[in-house]
Amino acid sequence: MTLILGRKIGMTQLFAEDGTVAGVTVVEAGPCVVTQIRTEENDGYDAVQLGFEDMPDRLVAKPQRGHFAKNEIAPKRFLREERLSGPAECELGDVVKADAFEEGDLVDVIGTTKGRGFAGTIKRHGFSRGKETHGSHNVRAPGSIGCSATPSRVFKGKRSSGHYGNARNTTKNLRIMRIDEERNLIFIRGGVPGPPNGFVQVRTAKTGIKKG
Repeated sequence: MTLILGRKIGMTQLFAEDGTVAGVTVVEAGPCVVTQIRTEENDGYDAVQLGFEDMPDRLVAKPQRGHFAKNEIAPKRFLREERLSGPAECELGDVVKADAFEEGDLVDVIGTTKGRGFAGTIKRHGFSRGKETHGSHNVRAPGSIGCSATPSRVFKGKRSSGHYGNARNTTKNLRIMRIDEERNLIFIRGGVPGPPNGFVQVRTAKTGIKKG
């Protein structure tokens, strides 16, 4: 398996034998259950569906409840698919844990960034502010945003104030520094998107660019 679901626990530090320190994000990865196997014959493509984190039946929609009952699997809060290049080698109901990865692997982490509500151009896009001396009132204002007589409009895509955060984000080519198989914890070098306890997906890096 090259995909596992989990929750971001928080950040800490790891010390190497030579004394160097690395900031790492701790992810509770799995255990995940194989809830469905898609095949080329039935679905037109090969894939494996993973489920993570049990939830009570009363909170599950009826169509999903039937999906889990058909496969005799406890309802899961999160479901994600991983497309495969060939037929799946796992079976329905198999459990995927943190040991699916190895220390030193490069991974991409997908999560939802923190929602920051309505934000101005300085916080949202990193714009510079105006001077605060000599009676200037143009401190955090965005400034001119469009043309004059021609074309007399603001072009689409103009960076401006608006909703900031709460969006899907992928951080690529992060290295796994340590794996705690007993507690299903993966220590990933660097930061990953989302708040503590946020849902994340960890998958094998696609580009394979080596990073520190």
